[in-house]
Amino acid sequence: MSTAELLKGAAELFPDEVVTSAHVRHLDLPFGAGRFALITLDNGLDHTKPTTFGPASLANLNTAIDQVEKEAAAGEIVGVGITGKPFIFAVGADLKGVELLKNHDDALAIGKGGHEVFKRLSALAVPTFAYYNGAAMGGGVEVGLHCKYRTVSKAIAAFSLPEVFLGLVPGWGGCTILPNLIGADKAVSVIIENSLNQNKQLKGRQVFDLGIADALFEGADFLEQSLIWTAQVLKGDVEVERPVIDRGEAWDQAVAKGRFIADSKVHGAAPAAYRALDIIAAAKNGDLQQGYDAEDKALADLIMGGELRAGIYAFNLVQKRAKRPAGAPDKNLARPVTKVGVVGAGLMASQLALLFLRRLEVPVVLTDIDQERVDKGVGYVHAEIDKLLGKGRINQDKANRLKALVTGVLDKAEGFSDADFIIEAVFEEIGVKQQVFAEVEAVAPAHAILATNTSSLSVTEMASKLKNPERVVGFHFFNPVAILPLLEIVRGEQTDDASLATAFGVAKKLKKTAVLVKDAPAFVVNRILTRFMGEIQNVIDEGTPVEVAEKAVEPLGLPMSPLVLLELVGPAIGLHVSETLNRAFPDRFTVSPNLAAVVKAGKRGFYVYSAENGFKPELDPEVAALLKQGDTVLTEEQVRDRVLDAVAQEIGLMLDEGVVAEAQDIDLCLITGAGWPFHLGGITPYLDREGVSERVTGKRFLAPGVASVPA
Repeated sequence: MSTAELLKGAAELFPDEVVTSAHVRHLDLPFGAGRFALITLDNGLDHTKPTTFGPASLANLNTAIDQVEKEAAAGEIVGVGITGKPFIFAVGADLKGVELLKNHDDALAIGKGGHEVFKRLSALAVPTFAYYNGAAMGGGVEVGLHCKYRTVSKAIAAFSLPEVFLGLVPGWGGCTILPNLIGADKAVSVIIENSLNQNKQLKGRQVFDLGIADALFEGADFLEQSLIWTAQVLKGDVEVERPVIDRGEAWDQAVAKGRFIADSKVHGAAPAAYRALDIIAAAKNGDLQQGYDAEDKALADLIMGGELRAGIYAFNLVQKRAKRPAGAPDKNLARPVTKVGVVGAGLMASQLALLFLRRLEVPVVLTDIDQERVDKGVGYVHAEIDKLLGKGRINQDKANRLKALVTGVLDKAEGFSDADFIIEAVFEEIGVKQQVFAEVEAVAPAHAILATNTSSLSVTEMASKLKNPERVVGFHFFNPVAILPLLEIVRGEQTDDASLATAFGVAKKLKKTAVLVKDAPAFVVNRILTRFMGEIQNVIDEGTPVEVAEKAVEPLGLPMSPLVLLELVGPAIGLHVSETLNRAFPDRFTVSPNLAAVVKAGKRGFYVYSAENGFKPELDPEVAALLKQGDTVLTEEQVRDRVLDAVAQEIGLMLDEGVVAEAQDIDLCLITGAGWPFHLGGITPYLDREGVSERVTGKRFLAPGVASVPA
């Protein structure tokens, strides 16, 4: 079957593709270097709709190559270049089309189609050049790898091969060409390490330093400089030298490093990284076609697997659903926020003050019970602004302006009389929070929103003694505030639409992923995590060794083990949340006597770390002495079943209670608030895939095809 026929068939499966054109224009290169053909990839939309490659887009590029191939063969042109529209080179395969594929042959056609088109660039009778002018990802990077030479703009902030992050492999030449271009070690960093490190992006300078691009130019006149450089290359005035690739032991070591990274991140639970590493390992012999064939097969296998579908589902949650929160009121009801008050000046409150200050750039005032605490809170914010200045993230003028906007006072009346949004971050005790809100309500303007950063207490109860309970809203951040995107916005029973709309408006300005949550104990993330951790704790209390309980959930590929997470959260906070949930749901949430003993002993966690052991977690002998265990010892599989059953049961109950609108919101919360892996799609696609949902609740959480291969 010809490439054109292959793509035509694929295009019929994907009628709604946003089609990218490939415009060919001709120009005379400087220094009399000759006539040159430049292909520009453009989908006709602005930079907010990046250019992608679906089947019809590949067909357009194929047609453009037909034209330049004839011109090259006839001696009418001296070279061919490929570039993108302003700010965007191309961001890879159109994932909306991948979602629609239902069988292995169609998936195979996508891989082969891309290869057949891109390969023609390297086979032209004249030299080919890729000019990475803007964002380049996946297939966008790969189309450039098939060219002989590459330039990159210093202005690029996003350049990556993110496929492994989503559950794919770079399947249009990335796994095969990149290690042969820059060496296996650097290729493993780009393809495996960056992808599994929350899809880390490269900047233009890094792309050049890695050797992916041969020249680096300023963004302002990037294309002009690239064409001047192209003329110099074609005339022989500039010679591009590339390093000799080490195909010996260094290559094998790089692949081994990749496997170590994959094991530490996904623990063998997701196949994509390992498939990519197999292809990189085989690419050592330099046989490109063999590599392309392996990429096609891996791509098709993964497209028809659950992990990719869960990865695309997670991607869509974070990119689309997060921007249109389910159940949020009309944004036109939101009131302006021109000043923010923060009750408390401890670490959490200071982090919040810094975030509001940086994102809203309005006056922020902190209060606390004594001057020393207030000064410490303001000092923290100033020190963080100085760090940003030191890193060159802001200039001196902006640093001065931000510092001037943050103040601290002891008198709430002085601080809050003209504030529009006041958030408390004080001790997690209902009586303390009710008292704080009573004091704030007495001095705040009538329109001011009163927000609470509680992680588990009832927002309704907190507001119950106020004159205006309708303006109280839960605004629960996750630690570290600057890194985790989730914000659980809690509607109390009395909260009105205007207050809620204002909270969502503020969340958007803070660049947070806001999810509307019902006022139920511990909301979403802490409720699921506490049930999850509680079940681990139960099996330990009953007699299963700590290391067996921990290892049992490794296949979930979570960012850290349950007891390491407990250490991060703090055993005392973990105990407090489990007590809160035990009061609400005593039949399902236990309070572990062993955890209580660890907290009473003042231990910071279950583990100790030593240099001799490479800082790996080891059970603290003092904690081991505190543990009182039963004699029921479970296997890893039995532990895993119990934990997953508990989580599935809890999610089912939360959906029945209407804690969130849909299962999608639970996954969005776990991905953005607890770092649960993209390759699981959060948790519900995994529970569906493993048959846990139906075993526990009698039905799937998601309809077939939502995060799985369509029937």
